[in-house]
Amino acid sequence: MAHQSDLIEKDILAYLKSQEEKSLLRFITCGSVDDGKSTLIGRLLWDSKMIFEDQLAALEVDSKKVGTQGGAIDYALLLDGLQAEREQGITIDVAYRFFSTDRRKFIVADTPGHEQYTRNMVTGASTAQVAVILVDARKGLLTQTRRHSYLVSLVGIRHVMLAINKMDLIDFDRERYESIIRDYEEFAATLGFASITAIPISALNGDNIIEKSANTPWYHGPTLMNYLETVQVEDDAQEQPFRLPVQWVNRPHLDFRGFCGTIAAGTIRPGDEVRVASSGRTSRVARIVTMNGDLAEAVAGQAVTLTLTDEIDISRGDMLAAIDAPPRLSRHPEAHLVWMHDEPLQPGKVYLVKTASAVTPGRVTRVQFAVDVNSLEQKQVPTLGLNGIGVVRLELDRPVALDPYRQNRETGSFILIDRFTNATVAAGMVISVAPLESQKTQPTELDASSSDAGGLLPRRFILTEFSMSGTEPGVADLTAERGPIEFEVSESFLDYLGKGNRILFRLRDVGQLEPVARMAYEHNLNFEFGRDQDRVNVILYRDTQSAVALPAQVHGGGL
Repeated sequence: MAHQSDLIEKDILAYLKSQEEKSLLRFITCGSVDDGKSTLIGRLLWDSKMIFEDQLAALEVDSKKVGTQGGAIDYALLLDGLQAEREQGITIDVAYRFFSTDRRKFIVADTPGHEQYTRNMVTGASTAQVAVILVDARKGLLTQTRRHSYLVSLVGIRHVMLAINKMDLIDFDRERYESIIRDYEEFAATLGFASITAIPISALNGDNIIEKSANTPWYHGPTLMNYLETVQVEDDAQEQPFRLPVQWVNRPHLDFRGFCGTIAAGTIRPGDEVRVASSGRTSRVARIVTMNGDLAEAVAGQAVTLTLTDEIDISRGDMLAAIDAPPRLSRHPEAHLVWMHDEPLQPGKVYLVKTASAVTPGRVTRVQFAVDVNSLEQKQVPTLGLNGIGVVRLELDRPVALDPYRQNRETGSFILIDRFTNATVAAGMVISVAPLESQKTQPTELDASSSDAGGLLPRRFILTEFSMSGTEPGVADLTAERGPIEFEVSESFLDYLGKGNRILFRLRDVGQLEPVARMAYEHNLNFEFGRDQDRVNVILYRDTQSAVALPAQVHGGGL
């Protein structure tokens, strides 16, 4: 390489040890077409001297042959290696690159900007922790900027670096830069990002990439590299309840039976009690076995083999979990679905649903709505086409252990596979829709007449955003309630619905429909209801456009 650590020559083992101890950050670049994504990463690799000598020579030749910079170095060619990409000057496939600095290791994914390659962009974003969203300073926010921002939030990325590129073409205009920031922050207010950091850059000239630029004396924030090296990405996987999808049952001889897999969440130690999600059977961990010997503790991300103190039935596809916080077994999850195949989704068709722990046949029973990612508008559609995104309900042939995606990306995601072609046709993310947090109203003294008349105090259900993180995925079940009910709605719950979330109420009978309808009317909410044998299902949501004209829209039909 053009630049190497002195440790490589002096002490290779020490160098490898230092690399091993560095934290790893996965990030993507995304944005509209020609915003400079490939050029930015190429410049980053060039300026950080993380390019091999033969790559440098090839880059110089390719820049003169097919480059777009008049014979000067075209940094985008470091990533756009396909012939079609070089001919058209676009990115088609996701390109991954590894590099490291003295402070951190990085895996960067350069994703395409074209709408027709949305599925490629989602694939690259699915494992990232940070998104670098580029904006052309001349054009401001474009449709694809909004599209990719929504997709980034959908796959669970919570940290965004807004790289306002091509500042050199607007003479480093501070007012234009600040105007773009205001527009983006207004748009992204409902997307749930934990942090948005804006940086004025010129990817082609290297302004604010590695070193601060003299052309932006008014800017006092970090450079792009400094941001990547220092951004704090909370990794709470070790703090979550224990999850181990069993990938293989290791039985080398009569005296050993181990359950192999990569820990998806939590921490485990010998002696800890675990639960088999599918059967509910419990046991204790006897050993944590690895190729380098037994461990006293294993954490999320480690591939291990667990042996248990009891002989219980555990097969490939099962999940070992914390006994006090197991995943929920479900045959009817509700999920966001990104359709990735040319042939549209066929509701009712049997696909293979592959989760972290199992592969089981299943079908999409209903498309609740599709999301227009350009405007974030929800649309009622019968199916999803290529690159379509929507909320669907699935029916699985057997219960599968699932967590809400926003709580655990590993155990809350899945893919759909065509049974005949073996093609991956969709990626899904289980939606967290919480049970109701309930309490009874304080009892009051009843007189004899009201008691004889069977008078009952209503059971009050308090709806809060906090209750959205419960363990009941997609359903608020009121079928067990025999008496009158009422609701107390908090502002945080209304904000939750305002972000596009929907709640499914399962009612015992039509008599429970009235308090739900009253709540919808009082808070400008929409609902759809349908009959499910002797029961009633109600989907509650907020439509800000129609809510002004009609506080509560009622739609009949089967759910």
